[in-house]
Amino acid sequence: MSVYFEELDYRPTPIGALSLRRRRDLALGVDVFEIKLGEDHLMSSSFTTSEIALARLGLAELAGSELEVVVGGLGLGYTAQAVLENETVKSLVVIEALAPVIEWHKTGLLPIGNGLAEDPRCRFVCGDFFALAGSKEGLDPEFPARRFHAVLVDIDHSPDNVLDPKNASFYQRRGLEALARHLHPGGVFGLWSNEPPDPAFTARLGQVFATARGAAVAFHNPLQNREVTQTVYLASTAV
Repeated sequence: MSVYFEELDYRPTPIGALSLRRRRDLALGVDVFEIKLGEDHLMSSSFTTSEIALARLGLAELAGSELEVVVGGLGLGYTAQAVLENETVKSLVVIEALAPVIEWHKTGLLPIGNGLAEDPRCRFVCGDFFALAGSKEGLDPEFPARRFHAVLVDIDHSPDNVLDPKNASFYQRRGLEALARHLHPGGVFGLWSNEPPDPAFTARLGQVFATARGAAVAFHNPLQNREVTQTVYLASTAV
């Protein structure tokens, strides 16, 4: 493989070909890691501002200590890493549908190494986040009906641009109501979106949760030399 580009792993999956790539950004002098699913770019280590903000903004909504958190969607691991940087977090369950992604973290193939796998507070669950969120048993197969203080999700591009058509129902009222049942009173649902805040989706969240808002997260995209705005939606259950 070229020192400037290599495909670190390639796996067929039921929802498309999964690829982990490393390329050298000559302008910045850094290695960039990217995950693709089919033709979709899922994540790049060049752009992690909003993924990190998902964790920090979500946990900032909570008071107290010994927080129990779920992250839906592992990817390159920046959201989960930011969760574990918070000293009030007692435990983290990371739900990822694609087994190779979990394997990349356990073997240290990614830029953050195997830090998540080695943290005793963190446990990986290979499963369908959306199916678990819609079930009565809930988000932790080892502890049915367990509730959490925060559920932070970064899987689809946005509520209206999903990777798999079956995910779409999660973003409707019944799907959000099912998710809310897995939160403690005063618990927080955080959702990453690749698009600017959508008032219609924020209003839908407000029909289910006691509070709801879309927080714009802006950062500079050096590839396009322009500012990009993404969103972290934050919604809380009643206390």
